[in-house]
Amino acid sequence: MSKAIQIQSTGGPEVLQLISRDVDRPGLGQVRLAQTATGLNYVDVMVRTGLFPVGLPAIPGFEAAGTVEAVGPGVSGFAPGDRVAYFFADGAYAEVSNVPAAALILLPDDIPDETAATFLAKGLTAWMGLHALAKPAPGDTILVLGASGNVGSILSRWATAEGINVIGVAGSSSKLDKVAAGATHALLAGDNDVSGDIRQIAPDGVDVVYDFVGQSTFDLAVAAVRDGGVIATIGAASGSSTPPTEALRRRGVEVRGGGTPQYVRDGTVEIAAAALWDRLRRGVFEDLSVERYAFEDVARAHAAMDSRRLGGLPVLIV
Repeated sequence: MSKAIQIQSTGGPEVLQLISRDVDRPGLGQVRLAQTATGLNYVDVMVRTGLFPVGLPAIPGFEAAGTVEAVGPGVSGFAPGDRVAYFFADGAYAEVSNVPAAALILLPDDIPDETAATFLAKGLTAWMGLHALAKPAPGDTILVLGASGNVGSILSRWATAEGINVIGVAGSSSKLDKVAAGATHALLAGDNDVSGDIRQIAPDGVDVVYDFVGQSTFDLAVAAVRDGGVIATIGAASGSSTPPTEALRRRGVEVRGGGTPQYVRDGTVEIAAAALWDRLRRGVFEDLSVERYAFEDVARAHAAMDSRRLGGLPVLIV
């Protein structure tokens, strides 16, 4: 018997229930994984609350790391004892899980399981933003709305390390220092003329806006982007962004969006993951704190995500 976290209905953190279950031998194309760390992401909250519909009962979670226990028929490239991780396969809130082998990547010896589970999905989303949704070059200026969030803080530091000028916007004064640590310029969303402050830094507008907030910041994104620039929408904490308008089309501004698995798949996964491990080795994200939760404390972790009280990048220790 192994432990898992299950929801039988949608709702608040209290619907997350600890259960015991038997895990069968892996089926065709599957690997049985003893998971040691599970990533916590906003999509998990969306599953729990019903914003991301799944069949119920369900085991939430899409990201974890651990050690291969057994491989099923038709699996090649993995063997018992291999350390692996995945960033978009369901059922991650579990001690043991059968995972499609196609979703797994082998972990380098110097990347701990906890690090992989903390950074993989968020880091690959940041890579997608910088190398797929838009491709700012060294010397370009980007605006990051929601720069204190999990992915926004990683993307800001990654871009800065690549020689890109980063204007980071914090949602509250308590988060300004965190934004400043990863950006060339740090601004506060509540300032009276934040749009004017951005134009003082980039008089013609920024080359790319990365919007992690959504509806409540889209007007600022439109005001800040240069003609011919890109607004990359990643996430929508305040609701979906407004669809592109005719005025934006006349300015040649593209609004691009999409999920990480849409852009980071097949051979691209290895390329993106290798780039992420390289940035981790170089210490690009070393100032970012990690907030660890015991497996049985998953409801407390979700309560912190609900109230935006996370003190660092969250990870569930199994």
